[in-house]
Amino acid sequence: MDKILSVFCVLLLFLYPSSALPLCTDLRAPTTPKSNLAFCPYNGKSCCNPSEDLELQKRFQAMNISDSTCASAVKSILCATCDPFSAELFKVKSEPRPVPILCNSTAGAPLSSLSDNDFCSTTWNSCQNVMILNSPFAPSLQSKAQVPQNASISKLTDLWQSKSDFCNAFGGVTDEISICFNGEPVSLNETNTLPPTKGVCLEKIGNGSYLNMVAHPDGSNRAFFSNQAGKIWLATIPDQDSGEVMGIDESSPFVDLTDQVHLDTSFGMMGMAFHPDFANNGRFFASYNCDKEKSPGCGGICACNSDVGCDPSQLGSLDSGPHCKYQTIVSEFTANGTASNPSLAETAKPLEVRRIFTMGLPFGANHGGQILFGPDDGYLYIMMGDGGSKGDPYNFAQNKKSLLGKIIRVDVDFIPREEEIVKLGLWGNYSIPQDNPYSEDKELGLEIWALGLRNPWRCSFDSERPSYFLCADVGQDQYEEQTPGGNTSANSIDSILPILGYSHSEINKLGSAAISGGYFYRAKTDPCTYGSYLYGDLYANHIWAASETPQDSGNFSTTDIPFSCAPSSPIRCSSVPNSNLPALEYIFSFGEDNRKDVFILTQSGVYRVVRPSRCGGGGPSPASVGGGFPSPASCRLRSWFGGLGLVGVGLLWVCGCGLELGEAGMFSVVGLGLDLGFRWSSTAVA
Repeated sequence: MDKILSVFCVLLLFLYPSSALPLCTDLRAPTTPKSNLAFCPYNGKSCCNPSEDLELQKRFQAMNISDSTCASAVKSILCATCDPFSAELFKVKSEPRPVPILCNSTAGAPLSSLSDNDFCSTTWNSCQNVMILNSPFAPSLQSKAQVPQNASISKLTDLWQSKSDFCNAFGGVTDEISICFNGEPVSLNETNTLPPTKGVCLEKIGNGSYLNMVAHPDGSNRAFFSNQAGKIWLATIPDQDSGEVMGIDESSPFVDLTDQVHLDTSFGMMGMAFHPDFANNGRFFASYNCDKEKSPGCGGICACNSDVGCDPSQLGSLDSGPHCKYQTIVSEFTANGTASNPSLAETAKPLEVRRIFTMGLPFGANHGGQILFGPDDGYLYIMMGDGGSKGDPYNFAQNKKSLLGKIIRVDVDFIPREEEIVKLGLWGNYSIPQDNPYSEDKELGLEIWALGLRNPWRCSFDSERPSYFLCADVGQDQYEEQTPGGNTSANSIDSILPILGYSHSEINKLGSAAISGGYFYRAKTDPCTYGSYLYGDLYANHIWAASETPQDSGNFSTTDIPFSCAPSSPIRCSSVPNSNLPALEYIFSFGEDNRKDVFILTQSGVYRVVRPSRCGGGGPSPASVGGGFPSPASCRLRSWFGGLGLVGVGLLWVCGCGLELGEAGMFSVVGLGLDLGFRWSSTAVA
């Protein structure tokens, strides 16, 4: 039976000095090699494979270091390249270094378990008078060593006048680093762990049934909603506790694309995305299906073709109707010309500006369709299913040339000339990001960013850590999973193992289920859910919260959490018969607004996660969901010292569950005079 895949990847940038994430110097996620490393002490996830480990061993042996203490220090420094946090240790995004940042307490490094020794001084003391061939310390760093670079054999005292000069160059100070190297593999502070949330409280703010929600790129309290038929609406999201419903006029859509969309059970408009600079350029995009027999402009190349080892003439025996009758389309539209500037536009013309992508579908299901822009890179991500037939008979998902069963990543800001598009064999009007995985694996299609998916249904970036990307992918007969993968290194792109999952039998007696991906909860409304990844199942009886233990480790555990509807909900919630559960009917998708509140888009309406105290103790009973909704309690704020904190100090929420923190106040660390900028209300709401 197929097992679904979801993508969890850590690959882009460290945007925030307060958060170090597992990332290699080549900006790929650490992976688990097929065999243990023989030289460097990194087991499990690592940034080296056995052949790279062997090269490091040869390099070390060639140095011919006579002193054992110095040799041990140099070996650990060389092997730091394999550390899962090597990108941060070597500062690859700012000033790449020949050696990692060495912990240097005398230079004012952060107070932390990550830097609680003076490894820089230890290295100097043990190696200052030891001859090293092709020393890693020989290159001039920041012009602090006034000697020729790459001296063939040298002592530290040949290169640096003193320990102070050496550690000023290779060590770090508080305002320069977030983590440093102490001679051992980086180990996160195990107390940096958030307990899982014990439940969520919902309010209903809309009656409409939508597939997609996208926050307005202008940062306002507005959001776009779309349905499967092809209409997009612009709505106003009310403040929490206002008692108001969301402002939307379904009789007046922002744009109506229904004439271009083929609507059926598995077809329709599956995604929409608004350019990050929409407020200025008015560009937005729709992902939908069309029928080439009914729409003259629908035709495209069939995904089943000789380039991927598929014979279209054989498809008729596996699927009814002409092969590739239905197409997946990504089109560009514009809001320009309908208002004085695009941010004020309330309508757009349903006229295609540019065809970004067209592909004929070999079968009638599993074609994904979500699109979104990367928060760091600005590229467009397109989620593609494996094509639809049970068991993926042509192995499209693992075929490195096929774009089925993939996440593809393209640049829509630079459009090549037509002859270049033809030359590269592209599927539309886009260019290829230079750091797509094909740069390491020439067998991969240029567009491919992740492979091995069945039917990805709702992917999202963590708004606080944009390098984190989770994607749910619908299973086949027995199991739903979420797994690490994505833009991994070329030699491990097939090695995807689950991090989260559930069996169909856990959901209902019929054994049917379909996962829907959600979001990391980053709103200020419910601190007890803060940092948890919320996701659900189509049949709406289960919502899960996944927590990472410890944070930034990539290790997730998940809890099937109770959920209830607030008695003060602006729209009264109905209940499932013989249950206290709100009658969501079907969960189609999740959404996030500019406040980072999380929404659940269901058949019965639009629901928002609100503060737990609004549900009080009147949630689902233990018998109905395996545990009642927690009674209100307080969250306590605990300070911890670590290189993962802002300016050496971080704040960790430890939640009992039920304290509401608003937007008015600000927490600071008493006695240290540090304002960490956590703007939360200090008033507890019972």
